Amino acid sequence: MFDTKFAIVLREDLAVWQKLNVTAFLTSGIVAQFPQIIGEPYRDRAGNLFNPLSIQPVIVLSADAPTLSIIHRRALERGVTTSAYVEEMFSTGHDVANRAVFAEFAPDDARMVGIALRAEKKLVDKITKGARMHA
Repeated sequence: MFDTKFAIVLREDLAVWQKLNVTAFLTSGIVAQFPQIIGEPYRDRAGNLFNPLSIQPVIVLSADAPTLSIIHRRALERGVTTSAYVEEMFSTGHDVANRAVFAEFAPDDARMVGIALRAEKKLVDKITKGARMHA
């Protein structure tokens, strides 16, 4: 049904609250990059209006830290723009601080805890190779 795949890869050793937090932030980045991914508003039988949701399923994967670093590198090498979250962002409290701490790292020393991407299916599969379905 879709030519693209929307995948999120989380570092497997995160606490549950961290996984949920990172997933929410990374998803917002993909939606900002691809606003057409958002469908129409929902209405229940009583006529109550609800926010629109993504029209495309999201695959959530997990990986250890070394594999997540490899996935990060593969995305960069292939020119795929991603949403990314580094460990140090857990200690900040707002967007400006998040961007400041993120800017302190390069791909070779970033302690990546999550990455999200949306691209052609086969490309996403190649980039995320080694990650597994999140349990």
